[in-house]
Amino acid sequence: MEILNIVDYGAIADGHTVCTKEIQRAIDLCPKGGTVVVPQGTFRSGALYLKSNMTLYLEEGARLLGSDDVADFPIKGYPFEGLDQLCYASLLNTDGAFYENITIEGKGIIDGNGKVLYKTELANPKAKRGRTACIRNTKNLVIRDVIFRQSPAWCLHLVYCTDVRIENIEVHTKYDEHGMKYEIHNGDGIDIDSCQNVTVKNCLIASQDDGIAVKSGRNEEGRRVGIPSKNIVIENCQFVSGFGAAMGSEMSGGVEDVWVRNCSFKDTFSIASIKAIRGRGNYIRNVHYENCSIDNQSTEFGDTRWFRGAIYLDGFYGEAEFDADAKVMVDEGTPIIEDIYFKDLQINTIAGNAIYLYGLPERHYRNIYMENITAHGKYGMKVKNIDGLEMKNVQVTCDMGEAYQIE
Repeated sequence: MEILNIVDYGAIADGHTVCTKEIQRAIDLCPKGGTVVVPQGTFRSGALYLKSNMTLYLEEGARLLGSDDVADFPIKGYPFEGLDQLCYASLLNTDGAFYENITIEGKGIIDGNGKVLYKTELANPKAKRGRTACIRNTKNLVIRDVIFRQSPAWCLHLVYCTDVRIENIEVHTKYDEHGMKYEIHNGDGIDIDSCQNVTVKNCLIASQDDGIAVKSGRNEEGRRVGIPSKNIVIENCQFVSGFGAAMGSEMSGGVEDVWVRNCSFKDTFSIASIKAIRGRGNYIRNVHYENCSIDNQSTEFGDTRWFRGAIYLDGFYGEAEFDADAKVMVDEGTPIIEDIYFKDLQINTIAGNAIYLYGLPERHYRNIYMENITAHGKYGMKVKNIDGLEMKNVQVTCDMGEAYQIE
């Protein structure tokens, strides 16, 4: 295996010199099966583009830091928020071609410099914000042991990838390396977007928004592309801020066969959210949340149009006011939500609802199974427009209102 150290190609570890060309040259010259090494020190860079059959290895004490200058992140077409649109490039990228056998690993840090780039990219609104890493169209992708932090938007974004293993990584999108909150929005941890055969295990997620979000395109464009996210396992992960493991709301290519199991949630607003509004179409089905616990003592967020509770299925996501009895015509944009399983969950939250299940009046959510759940929230359990709700050994208590409001 050939090893290419970026210092040998002129990269300087002073934290100031922008070394994009030098690092990219090492990547470009890396032979099949070779490894590009980022040694100890801070290396500043603009957008970098990985290729097939290579490993990017960050030594312990290494930090790959995004440049302050938006000009170092070219504007190109990327999928983001479910649509193909112009975006600033991310710190780590693959372009629109097809790739295979890419590994990103090591004990180092990949820092998107979002504290700076979030503001500068918003101030130059020619394109949507970039991410710390956006890996597209890749088969056999491995990401392990590294720390991702400070993204301008979503942090680790996987699009149209298959056979993915993410292990033992940390993702920090709410606080900087000194523990200070940096002001971004839409700071998801990991976004799995129209991907198949994905395993995420033994990871720490400290996100500003959704910890892990499973997506697959938005509305008509997402249905036309038609690539679902499926066969996804999220296990043995710790979520310590943000909004847990989410399905949607961009899910127009379909989401199915997802397992979230053996995970803990501390001071997150939710364990589970399934968000599928009118216009999305397609389906979310066969999703399992098993053997998980949440202890939320944070009052930073409450029950709002965006965040409903520790478990929430929300057909009116984002709507400040709605009539849950007012039907509209069913069409290709009407989503199907069915076969959702919650089992062996411990819920304790001082904010929002313990359980919130609201389907659409014109197409009820179907076959929601709940077993062995103990849940306490500020509010209790609210259910409407659900067909086939089965509960076995479900105990709900609350601080305000009725424990059970099931219509």
